[in-house]
Amino acid sequence: MMRRNVMAVGGATVLLAAGLTGCGHSFEGSGTKDAASAEQLAMHTPNSWIDRAPLQQRTATGTYADGEYTGVGKGMDGLITVTLQVEGNKITCTRITQEGETQSVGGYEAIRDGVYAQMIDAAQDERIDAIAGATITTQAVRTAVADALEQAAAAAAGKEVQHG
Repeated sequence: MMRRNVMAVGGATVLLAAGLTGCGHSFEGSGTKDAASAEQLAMHTPNSWIDRAPLQQRTATGTYADGEYTGVGKGMDGLITVTLQVEGNKITCTRITQEGETQSVGGYEAIRDGVYAQMIDAAQDERIDAIAGATITTQAVRTAVADALEQAAAAAAGKEVQHG
């Protein structure tokens, strides 16, 4: 009888341990913090902000000269650059680059997936919403957009601005 109880407890312990380790996908412990695996990137779920945001096109409230302008902001681990195309006082984000933002964190994916670009296009200025887990990156994007728009406004006023 004692042997049967020991086997039952031992078997339950093995099943419990197997169940706790799990067989599902997990981002914890699967590679380094700074590098998402190809499998993790393939499992990336779409950002729900894109689906909820009213992305109607407006025109900018400032007065800007037509042209292409690139602004710079300091991100978490490097510079964020934002390139804006201004035409007829309408702003279009054509490119965002980053140096060293951490993969598998909101800001890196928001740059890669074009979320920040869509937010800039919708806002028509630097006043974009923050992305959870990417406060510093979001602020760097805002700073870069403001820098680019300052150049566009100065060009409209016939002045030259140094940025960076």
